[in-house]
Amino acid sequence: MKDSLVRPITDAEIAAYRRDGIVCLRGFFNFDWVEHVRGAVEQNIANPSGMVKDINQAGSTGFFFGDTFVSHHIPAYRTFVDGSPAAELVGSLLGADKVNLIFDQVLVKEPGTSTKTKWHHDATYWPVMGDMIATLWMALDPVTYETGAVEYVKGSHRWGKRFAAASFSPHESYKEDLPPVPDIDAERDRHDIVWFEMEPGDCTIHHGLTVHGAPGNTSGGVRRRAYVTRWAGHDVVYNPRPNLQRMLRDPGIAPGGPLDSDLFPVIWRRAG
Repeated sequence: MKDSLVRPITDAEIAAYRRDGIVCLRGFFNFDWVEHVRGAVEQNIANPSGMVKDINQAGSTGFFFGDTFVSHHIPAYRTFVDGSPAAELVGSLLGADKVNLIFDQVLVKEPGTSTKTKWHHDATYWPVMGDMIATLWMALDPVTYETGAVEYVKGSHRWGKRFAAASFSPHESYKEDLPPVPDIDAERDRHDIVWFEMEPGDCTIHHGLTVHGAPGNTSGGVRRRAYVTRWAGHDVVYNPRPNLQRMLRDPGIAPGGPLDSDLFPVIWRRAG
């Protein structure tokens, strides 16, 4: 049984996503879904998958936990992917005929975590190509700037640039002949940067080329748990490149082929 959207996506929300590369959508995930995913996150922290990495910066305080392809590890995440309105939400916003799950991820910044999330955009980390690449970031705790709200450079998805993927793990590096992401912190006055206070069940959806980053969690006692799902619409094809973020396994797709596979399952199709 799949939950439907609590309301239709508005034209203004679609326009904001296309213009800014980021939109905040509130209240699409109810308390039951929030509690369901919170339980999965605690199970995940206690029992990480083989895809977990150390993403804490050298000399940092606190604890930054991240794990990927988690719905292949803990069934409760897949229950959310299949049963929640997430896929329909993304598909409606993108105007897609179908959406595939690229992968899902949990990101937890415990109170007092100094590790920042470096400025980056998502699409160059993954073996995919197309315009309908989007990330849904669902809040599981109240989000403020102090707890580590993600900051987005509005309109950066339309700069016409692809930046090199920089690893978040100090023990890993990627290699691809692309320019680095600009030093956004050094030129903040040149950009329109936005972040959102959020309540549990609120989410943001951003384009795969939207540049974003996040501060640490400097709060004294508020966790910042997020469940992040990565999606592709009908124009996205498989684009394997060496030395990128490791996928769970080879999906067995020819370069340029559709993503539809066990690794990148179709979760939603537009009716008709």
